[in-house]
Amino acid sequence: MTTDLSLDTDRTDRLVDRLFEGTVGALELYSVYLGTELGLYRVLHEQGPLTPVELAHGAGITPRYAREWLEQQAVAGLLDVEEPPGGERRFALPPEHARVLVHADDPAYVAPFGHLLAGIGGVLDLVAHAYRTGTGVPYSSYGRAFRHGQGHINRPAFTHDLTGEWLQAMPDVVERLHAAPHPRIADVGCGQGWSTLALARAFPNARVDGVDLDDASVADARANAAEAGLDGRIRVLHADVARLPETGPYDLVVILEALHDMAQPVEALRAMRDALARGGAVLVGDERVADTFTAPGDQVERLMYGWSVTHCLPTQLVDRPTAATGTVIRAGAVREHAAAAGFGRCTVLPVEHDFFRFYRLDA
Repeated sequence: MTTDLSLDTDRTDRLVDRLFEGTVGALELYSVYLGTELGLYRVLHEQGPLTPVELAHGAGITPRYAREWLEQQAVAGLLDVEEPPGGERRFALPPEHARVLVHADDPAYVAPFGHLLAGIGGVLDLVAHAYRTGTGVPYSSYGRAFRHGQGHINRPAFTHDLTGEWLQAMPDVVERLHAAPHPRIADVGCGQGWSTLALARAFPNARVDGVDLDDASVADARANAAEAGLDGRIRVLHADVARLPETGPYDLVVILEALHDMAQPVEALRAMRDALARGGAVLVGDERVADTFTAPGDQVERLMYGWSVTHCLPTQLVDRPTAATGTVIRAGAVREHAAAAGFGRCTVLPVEHDFFRFYRLDA
């Protein structure tokens, strides 16, 4: 093959470097998956610094695997190394990195990216088949790894920010929820229930219904509610959003990072509107993407399209008819869906967030 001398070789080299760096990053995320899944970070955090044999004993893995994983983590800069004179090498998880890799409620916790990547990696052959046939890949096919990753990557924000800055942008709704003797809240697409738990904690007089179609997510949410001692005030329903008016009326309906996944988003929003009590409102939190398509895009745009081509669009093409939104749901689309669903007002809330944009819908 003869190289075209008119080509910009620097541009070629930049892409080569970028894909090389992406490969390194992907492999390191797989190693993070192993560290989380096998409890290696937790043992290091609780017992470290450790030798490979000590980690193997504490985590229930074999020493040879422990040594290779520890050395890889140290080379990657995730772990620190202690080399005492005449002593055995030990590996430590620095407290700054424990925030990222161990503490599930910490705002810096992003270890679940490893589980998300593992879940997608396990079904790429099914995704490729779907591309060829125009069919979809069911959410359940992505397995426990993806479900865990999706639930836990959002857990810190749902735990801390939902009932803080996000809902505080709707002060009249918050006042209503505190003032009413028994307010009702619905959390649509609740997943593993971290947002549902946060709402129940913030509004102790409220009855909160989590709603999801995925069997395994519903089971997770019910278990999490029981563990938190909130199952008496939380009801997790295995139901389609279309049935929401049957369980209402609700003072507040919340749908976080799930509207873009709805095969029929207008019909879903219409059901939410019909489920509202008089004067109630819907809070939509979805992806903070650009208002219009621009290429090349920033890292958030790249991230969202990455999820879209490997996960969100394939899961949305299982059901027919489908809007096939993908992950990249732009503000204009949310406004159009809200208007078509019969909402009189769709307001973008003044909340700054790296990944989410928030909308208030009023009937």
